[in-house]
Amino acid sequence: MTANPYTAPAATVADPAAPQGKFIPGGRTVAAGHGWSWIAQGWELFKRQPALWIGMFVTMVVILLLLAFVPVIGTIANAVLWPVLEAGLLIGCRALEKEGNLEFGHLFAGFRERFGTLIAVGAISFGISLVIGLLVFAVMGFGMFTMMGGGPGTGPQALASIALPLLVMLALLLPLFMAMWFAPALVVFHERGAVEAMKESFLGCLKNIVPFLIYGLIGLAFAMLASIPFGLGWLLLGPVLIGSFYASYRDIYLEA
Repeated sequence: MTANPYTAPAATVADPAAPQGKFIPGGRTVAAGHGWSWIAQGWELFKRQPALWIGMFVTMVVILLLLAFVPVIGTIANAVLWPVLEAGLLIGCRALEKEGNLEFGHLFAGFRERFGTLIAVGAISFGISLVIGLLVFAVMGFGMFTMMGGGPGTGPQALASIALPLLVMLALLLPLFMAMWFAPALVVFHERGAVEAMKESFLGCLKNIVPFLIYGLIGLAFAMLASIPFGLGWLLLGPVLIGSFYASYRDIYLEA
């Protein structure tokens, strides 16, 4: 049977922001060694256009520092806008990978792509961080009061009462970091809602604790080295880590 010549031609329309590969909801578990490969892939992305990467990274840092000088509002703006800026850089990574072309405007692409949802991710993160911080501050305040009160034998107990809340705060913030890690990518590339993206991000991190442990140890070592010469090493490490965010997302959530 011959095809109808008057039928409109069919065309496959792909989401221009979506990387290639089959999406895996909730992510998959990868081998421990992938923690290093994410950093290596971030370096490969950086090497393609190093000068532009450094310029974009410096611009982002300057924006965040300027906001930090604004009392109260600046702190909130930093937290809320971080997912937006990160999403733009991830879109830049996608463009560099697929088209071989990174543009300075990618830094602000998050203001055009799913801006409201990205802002919601940042607002939720800030709200949770604020609650955790206030709870820990309340407990620490009591510990400080005890320490300042003096008295024989109160010093070690007071110091312990301060150290313990700080450890508790880190433990409480860890799930939030996990929920935030992939959230911007899931929002801009797969149109997830804010809460849904954070849940899937948490699951993806939870399934890959060992690779992330290796990634964290290697990243910490590089961070210490980058900080030695007046922090100038971060001009390289910062963009590489951004590329590694994208590499980890692709590795865990996309099946080639």
